[in-house]
Amino acid sequence: MNILIINGPNLNLLGKRETNIYGHMGFEDYLTQLRKTFPTITIDYFQSNIEGELINTLHASEGKFDGIILNAGGYTHTSVAIGDAVKAIHTPVVEVHISNIFSREEYRHVSLIGPNAKGSIIGFGLDSYRLAILSFN
Repeated sequence: MNILIINGPNLNLLGKRETNIYGHMGFEDYLTQLRKTFPTITIDYFQSNIEGELINTLHASEGKFDGIILNAGGYTHTSVAIGDAVKAIHTPVVEVHISNIFSREEYRHVSLIGPNAKGSIIGFGLDSYRLAILSFN
């Protein structure tokens, strides 16, 4: 099985940014743990702060992966284009959020990606990514 994790804006700062919300571990360290937890699954990773790059990566993933885990960060609540890109591809996408978006600011309560995703995993910290991988089995 091949899984692609796509992280959006500011997620390159995990472990440094708002550690009270996102924790103290950087994503690269967590990714190493994930790969050890799932040795029979190939896990590729892409991160960008640029909306168009996230869309291009979704488009380019078609036919190459069995599933995509997408944490679009703040674009979750603002990007019709990323929501449309998820809808346009056939590869199943699981939306992931580290924090519980429903316990935060009201504008974060709306996801433009969720309606087009296979499902959403929200609020379990970095463990949300592990749970998303399990959803593909």
